[in-house]
Amino acid sequence: MYHINRSRRHFLQTSGALALGSTLPISLVELAFADEKQNFTFAYISDAHIQQIKGNRFVRNWDRGLIRAVAEANLLTPKPDFVMFGGDLAQLGSAPELDHGAEILSALKYKTRYVMGEHDYYLDLGAYWEKLFGPQYYSFDHKGVHFIVLNSIRTYDDWTYHRWPTAEQRMLEMAGLDNPNSSPFMVGEEQRQWLKKDLAKIPKTTPIVVFSHSPLQKIYKGWNFWTEDAEQIQALLKPFNKVSVIYGHVHQIQYNQIGNISFNSVMATAWPWPYPQAYAQAEQYLPKLTVPMNRSDPFFERDATGWQFINVANGHVDLNYLLPENTDRSVGFDKAAKKPVDAVYQSEGARIPPQSHF
Repeated sequence: MYHINRSRRHFLQTSGALALGSTLPISLVELAFADEKQNFTFAYISDAHIQQIKGNRFVRNWDRGLIRAVAEANLLTPKPDFVMFGGDLAQLGSAPELDHGAEILSALKYKTRYVMGEHDYYLDLGAYWEKLFGPQYYSFDHKGVHFIVLNSIRTYDDWTYHRWPTAEQRMLEMAGLDNPNSSPFMVGEEQRQWLKKDLAKIPKTTPIVVFSHSPLQKIYKGWNFWTEDAEQIQALLKPFNKVSVIYGHVHQIQYNQIGNISFNSVMATAWPWPYPQAYAQAEQYLPKLTVPMNRSDPFFERDATGWQFINVANGHVDLNYLLPENTDRSVGFDKAAKKPVDAVYQSEGARIPPQSHF
């Protein structure tokens, strides 16, 4: 059911000693078309959550995840054409955190582009981010593919501008995981109008890849796995033959198909998102559309962080997830089902039980 094309097999063979023997907190994305000369790859790193302790001291675990991703991206064969960073470089959006993250990313040997996350935005509404990395939303073309980068983590003006006594308080409120004081993410009218104009120039047969931080769909509002104007964004993308949305934020494996749009998440370099069973504040049910990752130990901070090889063949996204101390996962577009399908999904009874912790 899941075809591995020649170039992807070549990648896995030539990088097998690196990739299969370790866990890479990055994603390698291959865009494959009928003309092999147009095939290319790009790496995807996301959700580093660099957190300052004091002065030049930062949380070491989050540093190490990003440093490792950068080092291993530089060793990839074949070399990616560029790198995308998927958002949440910082934890609390401060200049020291963003500077420290930017310094680590500066070691990449490739052109690097950036998506903004809510942890990067809500302290100063992206002002310092723009000085470091450029505009909050933009588009570019590469070898026949139209790429769109959106800032999908804005919210209602009343929440942003009128509710909190300080910018620091606003940042802390939006940074909370299971926080009733946060507000739903959205792309917003300004960007929707820009997106409409941007897409008007693109032939409907052109493959479209959209990068956002939030999912551009409505999954689980309690954790802000949610984009308030998702349907409006989807409507703008509906006329195109093949659209892929690649997003971060959720720190877990997710996939979905809505009409012509395939949705796929990428992993985080910082930590895996806790499932409700392991998180005391959350109710005991899984977010809609989330597929459990068959995690061997949900209390282990690196369990389920990892990387995935993403193959976009004829406009559809297939993913190979490599997970630490666990069975690898493959999610591929099933032409018969017309949606992404897990190649070997394990029932609850077949999963490795979590360890006991006290």
